[in-house]
Amino acid sequence: MYFTDNSILPENMAPLIITAAPYGPAWLPGDAADIPVTWDEQVQAAVDCYKAGATMLHFHVRNPATGMGSTDFEQYNYLLKRVKEAVPEMIIQVGGSISFAPHTADAKAKWLDYDTRHMLTELDPKPEFVTISTGTTLWDIASMFSPEDVKGTHMDDPKVLAAWSGMVVDSTPAFYLEHLKRLAKNKIQPYFVPAHVHQWEIIERLIRAGVYMGPLNMALCGYGGGTLSRNPFDWMHFLQRVPQGSVNTFWSSMRGLISISAMAIVMGQHVRVGNEDNLWGADRKRKTTVEQIQGVVRVAQAFGRRVATAAEARKICKVGVWYNSVEETLQNNGMPPNPSDHNPGFLVWPTDGKKTLPVVAGDSHPVAACMIAPEPVRAAQAKLMAKK
Repeated sequence: MYFTDNSILPENMAPLIITAAPYGPAWLPGDAADIPVTWDEQVQAAVDCYKAGATMLHFHVRNPATGMGSTDFEQYNYLLKRVKEAVPEMIIQVGGSISFAPHTADAKAKWLDYDTRHMLTELDPKPEFVTISTGTTLWDIASMFSPEDVKGTHMDDPKVLAAWSGMVVDSTPAFYLEHLKRLAKNKIQPYFVPAHVHQWEIIERLIRAGVYMGPLNMALCGYGGGTLSRNPFDWMHFLQRVPQGSVNTFWSSMRGLISISAMAIVMGQHVRVGNEDNLWGADRKRKTTVEQIQGVVRVAQAFGRRVATAAEARKICKVGVWYNSVEETLQNNGMPPNPSDHNPGFLVWPTDGKKTLPVVAGDSHPVAACMIAPEPVRAAQAKLMAKK
């Protein structure tokens, strides 16, 4: 991204989009006070997050009969319908890690592993976004957890923690090429989730090759353990690499999320909070998803940055927008055009060719010498003192 002198002033930033992740798929009921289990609780979680200031909902489904994450396609459709009726303005971003379970012997014989994930592209009603990773990655969600973080949860067991530490996100070209194709066919936009800068490079190649032609929305993952960690230089380097037209959400785990969120707010980026990623407040006391959203709103208000309305969030993310060519996609996302024959270094879009006037400046500036005022100032000060 490109920052000018005044880019870090809040009035020059886009309103803040808050994504809520209240369904906590990695946790069991009881691990946090606000894990929704019944259908009504899961709908109410979305409503409460929206009322608190979140305009995007990171969506998962829990099977009320078992309390576990659902792998039932029809249950996803059911909850999607209810949430859309309850908060129609809210942007729904379905978590793309789910694989649906075939329920008949015939389906088991027909469906391949990737087919059960591709079914996300056929959800009805359609969500605005489905998250998608590009590149198989170790996704050790517990990499930066402390004993305090998991105390009192089901992860307070070395065997359970070891199992979560071995989580791998499988996203080879065989998966993401077909998934992007099916998302486009069903007019569901991808929400890219790069684990590090080299997965952004994959996304860029997909755009330059015409595999994806649409707005660029990304959630940068900072769980460590294969994804970004909490080193601010890595996040800043990421911003150096992504184009001006991208819409970026910062996302980390546990109390590190609080610091990363504050960094995102003052850098003009966006945030994701909730019990899926964090169970704590800055005071080292447990906080619900709604309380985390309220905390982000307070930080934004103290900084002077406005929180986006649902309509503004849709406009910023360009919900429902698609492009018709590689060139249109590159230009609208603030990316240089593809190199052409005999012009490999051409990295800007054509201009009108008019020469712009330079900024007029003088060279009669005072020379600072241990903060001694220049002579005219000293003379004026002497006259003021003489009158006393």
